[in-house]
Amino acid sequence: MAKLNDLYRERLAATGPWGVAATLGMNIEHFEPGMARVSMEATSGTHNPAGTMHGGVYCDLADMAMGIAFFSSLGEDEAMTTIELKINFLRPVISGTVTAEARVVSKGRTTGLIECDVRDAQNRLIARASSTCYVLTAERAESAFRAMANLK
Repeated sequence: MAKLNDLYRERLAATGPWGVAATLGMNIEHFEPGMARVSMEATSGTHNPAGTMHGGVYCDLADMAMGIAFFSSLGEDEAMTTIELKINFLRPVISGTVTAEARVVSKGRTTGLIECDVRDAQNRLIARASSTCYVLTAERAESAFRAMANLK
């Protein structure tokens, strides 16, 4: 498990995005234990058929910020996974910088609650999200990975 934590921590500390963050053009602007800020540009490539940023993109941005905020609050022998995500869409966006700022509200032994405000370039609240994350200890993670391996 420590190797997985090390890889994730290295990716968070690296310059430049990876994975879905790279695909959507996300920038990890800042993170510290229990807090993260991630931004991206709303462009025609992120639009839904109505010509505004797709709700799934809002979710991806908020989920990235909340995941980083929660992960950065974990101990060296812990990992995490999101088990629930909720979002309210408050305002459409067509273009410009969109920023998600997430904060850990509560971290227990097995679960955590994270909230996130998503704002447009004028700093208007455009969405509010929350998620519940499950804390994976090395033992829990090993058990989960073994179960997933048996599904193949």
